[in-house]
Amino acid sequence: MFQLIKNANLFAPEAMGLCHVLVAAEKIIYIGAHEPVLDDILDVEVVDLAGASLVPGFIDGHAHITGGGGETGPASRVPPVFLSQFTQSGVTSVVGVLGTDDLTRNTQSIVTQAYGLREEGLSAWCHTGGYHLPLTTLTESARADIVFIDPVIGVGELAISDHRSSQPTLDEFLRIASEAHVAGLMTGKAGILHIHMGDGKRGLELVREALDHSEIPARVFNPTHINRNKSLFEEALPLSLRGVRLDVTAFPEGHSDPGWSAAEAFLQYTKGGFPADKLTISSDGGGCLPHFNEEGEPVRMGVGCASTLPETLREILSHKVPMAQALAPFTANVADLLKLSHKGRLQQGKDADMVVLDKNNNITDVMARGRWHKRNGQTQIFGTYEQS
Repeated sequence: MFQLIKNANLFAPEAMGLCHVLVAAEKIIYIGAHEPVLDDILDVEVVDLAGASLVPGFIDGHAHITGGGGETGPASRVPPVFLSQFTQSGVTSVVGVLGTDDLTRNTQSIVTQAYGLREEGLSAWCHTGGYHLPLTTLTESARADIVFIDPVIGVGELAISDHRSSQPTLDEFLRIASEAHVAGLMTGKAGILHIHMGDGKRGLELVREALDHSEIPARVFNPTHINRNKSLFEEALPLSLRGVRLDVTAFPEGHSDPGWSAAEAFLQYTKGGFPADKLTISSDGGGCLPHFNEEGEPVRMGVGCASTLPETLREILSHKVPMAQALAPFTANVADLLKLSHKGRLQQGKDADMVVLDKNNNITDVMARGRWHKRNGQTQIFGTYEQS
């Protein structure tokens, strides 16, 4: 079936004005100001957006697709994330990570979950490893996991400056980054080291030392949760000038103290004049959000959710930020970081992943790989066990 989307106020994420979009076989095959003339013999579904905004589908570069948690025992393990929890929030591509629990959840389980989400219509990848050393891998080598296992595109989230980490040395840290980088060269995949940042006093010291004392490109090092406290955020900002891509977490309401919310972090970053293409925003969806006391004991728990991404976008836009600028950390910047050349932009030949926003910038419709997962605010496609 062909899908003709008419009269869309299109952001690619750059503002393109009023356009018509033709979709077939999961791809965008035409974008233009003139409505394409199609033969009557073709099966065409027509959707007239009447000027509503059409934007690229969000790429969530950090989500616990198999569930996170486990810090307070087996009952605290978060369940795997269902398909519609992503698609309802405009997420059409996701990258899964392992966190504190990289034993009862492992590379085998996260690769399988990525394949499952693909079968259900989402575009899904994952990293190998988790918080700890030695890395949790499938082939006993991070480099081999990236080279031989299709969904695996990098290593992470390796924890540093956190009481739950393995306290890696600089040599260990560089060896893992090298594994990721070389595998990326061999495959054309992202080949990044996705780094969980804790609240420890050493902050980003390991990353700076790695940049100062190795030949590994800055783009390989990808710290996340940099907005968890304000001093860490300030410490991270200069790294963007050295080529490091920084990831901000869209924490749920009430979980951003003592740091910045994702929207506040975006505004601070932009106000500081830092490179616009070096910032991404992810949800930590499915991840446990524990708060610890000085003894390392959890005192409060929460759970990340993909819905914080559209909430963050709306908050950014409420500060009169141009749509194209606001969209980039959710779309094009993530695609560039992850080397997903077919994602993150609405252009002819790229995947048909798109989101419709109403006049209040609420999500009304979501298309992933050419299929409507949400139409007029209603979920059209559910995960295998969501309605059982």
